[in-house]
Amino acid sequence: MEDLQEHLHVHTIEEIQGLTTAHEQFKATLPDADKERLAILGIHNEVSKIVQTYHVNMAGTNPYTTITPQEINGKWDHVRQLVPRRDQALTEEHARQQHNERLRKQFGAQANVIGPWIQTKMEEIGRISIEMHGTLEDQLSHLRQYEKSIINYKPKIDQLEGDHQLIQEALVFDNKHTNYTMEHIRVGWEQLLTTIARTINEVENQILTRDAKGISQEQMNEFRASFNHFDRDHSGTLGPEEFKACLISLGYDIANDPQKKTGMMDTDDFRACLISMGYNMGEAEFARIMSIVDPNRLGVVTFQAFIDFMSRETADTDTADQVMASFKILAGDKNYITVDELRRELPPDQAEYCIARMAPYTGPDAVPGALDYIALTPAPASPARLLRCPFPPPELGPARPPASLPAK
Repeated sequence: MEDLQEHLHVHTIEEIQGLTTAHEQFKATLPDADKERLAILGIHNEVSKIVQTYHVNMAGTNPYTTITPQEINGKWDHVRQLVPRRDQALTEEHARQQHNERLRKQFGAQANVIGPWIQTKMEEIGRISIEMHGTLEDQLSHLRQYEKSIINYKPKIDQLEGDHQLIQEALVFDNKHTNYTMEHIRVGWEQLLTTIARTINEVENQILTRDAKGISQEQMNEFRASFNHFDRDHSGTLGPEEFKACLISLGYDIANDPQKKTGMMDTDDFRACLISMGYNMGEAEFARIMSIVDPNRLGVVTFQAFIDFMSRETADTDTADQVMASFKILAGDKNYITVDELRRELPPDQAEYCIARMAPYTGPDAVPGALDYIALTPAPASPARLLRCPFPPPELGPARPPASLPAK
């Protein structure tokens, strides 16, 4: 009888089905139990007849048991009352567990769509923020379209919140139909909103920086290409493997391990980038620059800080096409330039720098002492074209290309 009166503590359909099966097995034994009860009562009646027939004195109690026929009948009647109650309790619990399972499936189906959608959007926003297709305005327009699609997705998050509330009210604590919890979804959603807002703000700041400092779209793309060259996984920092990739891009003979992009450079990576651009600095100078690009001492350099620094320090740096045009002016539109022309038009240190690095010109129109300035000009397709200026770097600043010098 204790089993029939025990409170139901179950959390799944499988558990209630197990209890129902056990109860049905118990009910199947009741006919045999009733026969045994009737047999016991029959024996008691036979004893009573013998006592009456032979006037046997039955003073005292049965030495073999303390249970009376009245007690047996009372307990049997109680069992007959408890069985249908248990049937009803199991039926109601089964219905409740079925309802809970529907809630689990409903939540799981939505969460398994929303969770990956949030992750996909985060990755797409990261790609848009570093791509170099079109102008910054194109990137901004694309990002705002993403922001609109994200905002329009909010009703699905609200619906999932409603399903989660129903699950809580039903005291459901586990869900085998999904690995996502409402807390996971909430955190991911807030990160998505923060990421799209921050990315839009960064692109807007880049547009302001570009316009305020007169940076061309081509130069902005060069800044992005140079930065992306050192950054591989969009996570916001560079580790040892990423730094190794940076060294490879600068011509070091290092094994090309898997590379990533993160959107930031750490201190060592930024130093390597500056050195590759022609800076010659000690610890004090590097510390000064780091205090500019990383004022909060986080140990990383963001793209915004990178272009702020580049736009300040290379305000009059020209592109490869501009460098080529400047050399062509110095050469009087010829395909080569002479040693005399270089020494006449450039300061001595810059003239000697170019003379030492320019190969002899071998074209059909060559003259004695002709030099090939085209070969010295940065390659237009190079992702680090700003990193190879054809003039010697000053001690504490980047080199200046010839467009800033007097034309012939």
